[in-house]
This record gives sequence, structure tokens and C-alpha cells, in this order.
Amino acid sequence: MTTTPPLRQISDLSGLLDHASHVLATRMAAAFAELGITPRAYCVLFHAQEAERTQIQLAELSDLDKTTMVVTVDELEKAGLAERRPSATDRRARIISVTEAGVRAVEQGTAIADRVHREVLESLPGSEREAFVSALTRLVDGHLAEPVESERTVRRARRARG
Repeated sequence: MTTTPPLRQISDLSGLLDHASHVLATRMAAAFAELGITPRAYCVLFHAQEAERTQIQLAELSDLDKTTMVVTVDELEKAGLAERRPSATDRRARIISVTEAGVRAVEQGTAIADRVHREVLESLPGSEREAFVSALTRLVDGHLAEPVESERTVRRARRARG
């Protein structure tokens, strides 16, 4: 027996945001391929260039688990974009230092990220761009700022920072 599902009363925000996030991530990955790094690697480099930070601090800022962070830093070191070094303030800690080639990658990566974001925003009518970004920022900084506890594990998406 076939039944008619109930009509939705409110737009499926989960579906819309998931789809938009996935497509944006694929666009960003394709654009960063020009540079030979991933958006994740760019994010780590960007935050490492801001200040002297440990691998743990960078993992937190980049929303990466420990294993993914180690693999990412290994890739950055192999590419000559970053180095693990002793901290200037705490000899027990090791920081991720951005090399000169890494600084250039951050500059180029920032231009790539800005271009992809600009293309997305320019697909909206001019009158809607500022309202869209403002509303989304308000949600992320407010009602959707922190995940809630759940009995079922929910995969954590990377925050859009850096």
C-alpha cells in the first residue's frame, strides 16, 4: 500500500545546507588543485602563519582530528611548505612553522579561496548577497554555534574559517 508523505511546512534546511556545503567543498578542492594542495592544508598553513602554534592548537582551529592533523603536517613538510620546530617559548612544545614556500602558498591560496567565494556570492542578486552572508553568520555565531549532545554520532563538518 502506498501512502502520501506529509507535506513539509518548512524548507529542509539540513538538505539545503548539506548540499551547498558539499558542492562548495568540491569547488574549493578543484580550485586548490591548481596550487597542488588541499583546502585542509591551506587552512592549517593559514593558521600556522598567523601565530606560533602547536600541532594541537592548529588541529583545534582547523577542526581536524589528531590523525588527520599528523597526516596533513607530514604532507606539508614533504612539500616543503611547513616544518615542525621547537617552540621559542616552551622547549617541550613543537610548533608548525611556515616556510617561505608555504607563505607563498598561503598568499595564492587566499586568492583562490576569495575567488571561489566571490563566484558563489556573485551568483546571487546583489541585493541578496549581504543579507545571505549576514544571516548565515548570525546563525553560525548564534543558534547554530555549538553542536548539541546526541546518542548517535554525527560527523562533524569543518568550520568555515581560514
